[in-house]
Amino acid sequence: MTSLQRKIDQHASALEMLRTSQMGPYQFPIAAEFSNWREEQRAWREGVALMDQSFHMTDLYVEGPDAVPFIASLAINGFSGFGDGKAKQLVCCAPNGYVIGDMVLMGLGEALLNVIGRPTVASWIEFNASLGKFDVTCRRDERKLDSDRPKKTFRFEVQGPQAWDLLEDLNGGPLETSGFFRMGHISVGGETYRTLRHGMGGAPGLEFWGPVEHYDRVKGLLLEAGTKYDLRQVGARAYGSATVESGWWGCVFPAIYSDEAMRAYREWLPAFSFDGLASLGGSFASSRIEDYYFTPWDLDYGRLIRFDHDFIGREALEKMKDSPHRRKVSLVIDPADATAVYSSQMGNGPKGKAMEEPSAHYAAYPFDAVSTRDGQAVGVSCYLNFIAPDRTWVALACVDEGMAAEGTELSLLWGEPDGGSHRPTVERHVQMPLRGTVTSWPFSKSARAGYRAV
Repeated sequence: MTSLQRKIDQHASALEMLRTSQMGPYQFPIAAEFSNWREEQRAWREGVALMDQSFHMTDLYVEGPDAVPFIASLAINGFSGFGDGKAKQLVCCAPNGYVIGDMVLMGLGEALLNVIGRPTVASWIEFNASLGKFDVTCRRDERKLDSDRPKKTFRFEVQGPQAWDLLEDLNGGPLETSGFFRMGHISVGGETYRTLRHGMGGAPGLEFWGPVEHYDRVKGLLLEAGTKYDLRQVGARAYGSATVESGWWGCVFPAIYSDEAMRAYREWLPAFSFDGLASLGGSFASSRIEDYYFTPWDLDYGRLIRFDHDFIGREALEKMKDSPHRRKVSLVIDPADATAVYSSQMGNGPKGKAMEEPSAHYAAYPFDAVSTRDGQAVGVSCYLNFIAPDRTWVALACVDEGMAAEGTELSLLWGEPDGGSHRPTVERHVQMPLRGTVTSWPFSKSARAGYRAV
């Protein structure tokens, strides 16, 4: 089997491999819309939304007496008190201290953990398990796009101001009032399922899961209970735009493509893995792949670091911790500049890169250059989304600390150099500037007061 390292060696560089990849944006294999994406966005703010997470994520089950210490050896997070019924955002770094990615980690038992999310971190965990230093085994339940085998579990997320009322109706009584990112239980149709509490739009919500054989029955009961609350199913278009609302940087470019310390991993990882096929797009163009990497502090994960255990990347992070760090911000785009991109699509003259609503992503790893209004480079943006309830385009950006104050005026360069790459998702176009104003994250004020504050 061809490895990622061998594939890189067959190209001029890892950057050239990624920039010429034909892959488009990350896919959510559900209907694009169930009603219309604008009302589906509005549902998690104002009503109740059902997000079907059963098919687009990788589940990795790590089992064995060393399961917790093994995962801790890969994580910047602390693990004091972690175990059955607990959950956390797992963040993993390379030996050089730059982020590989993050996934949700759940304790399903004292010796059984479930890691859920994009495939990148799951592959890193599997590789380290294969080294045999810990008594663990891994079972992978791959996302639907990468496997012709059925998924093992369904996973439903119910969010919005009316979510809790709907869920208690479904449960037949009050739910356990577990804290944020804590696990509990819900009864649906006489069966009990485990839950994880979190929230979007500042309102409490749950996700719950169980055997995939129960998928049709449970979804049917959810939709039936939801008629009282005007429940809306969220399609792929609206779901992909939720990142700006929550402030989650879901497409972290993984620090795996360079550094000799990662060579063994690249030689283990198949060329046809997600990160072997992934594409890099956008206006940010550097000849150094390291310029696409992030530290935990860049993404607001510095607060999760615990230097109370040994983990991969610890030594590098200890050296970095007192250095300046970039900050994650929301960037509200000037309506006139967004309108200019749309206007350029009509009539004669140069065309800007079309801005697909609500998520203007056209590569697996989108990267756009962010600068001051006079052209000084200050950061990058990896998400540009239209938020219908606020009637505005918003980018999630990472900028120099001195540029992160609320109200700072910056500019995002929209479109690719040299008329655009030869990826099927990219038409010929010219680059156009989008003026933006810095605000905090999550973008939604109610989410900022609720979801982020917990």
